[in-house]
Order: sequence, then C-alpha cells, then structure tokens
Amino acid sequence: MIFPGSAVRVTNLDDTYYGFQGLVQRISDGKAAVLFEGGNWDKLVTFTLSELEAVDATAGRKK
Repeated sequence: MIFPGSAVRVTNLDDTYYGFQGLVQRISDGKAAVLFEGGNWDKLVTFTLSELEAVDATAGRKK
C-alpha cells in the first residue's frame, strides 16, 4: 500500500524516471506526487499509482 511519506520506485519501463526512488508527497485521484532528491536538485513528478511500487527505505542500512 502506498501512502504519503512512503518510499517508492518507478516501475514503468517507458518512463524517464524508471528505477528512480523517491518519497510520495501526496495522493489524489489515483495519482501520486513523488519527490526525487539528489545532489543539487529536487524534482516533484506525478505518476499513476500503477507505475509505482513501494520499497523498504531501510533495506541495506547498517545499524
């Protein structure tokens, strides 16, 4: 399930952002606004929910 604040990955092979991971900022009408942050840029992009998959944001972190 995808909620605001969830970490997601873009799964649409035809999209420029395929494979990118970001944070969901808001959800409305079956679409999600996803914030991508990296280095010196931030970008907010809208996707349909079917183009996204939830990811475990804590995977791979060492304690």
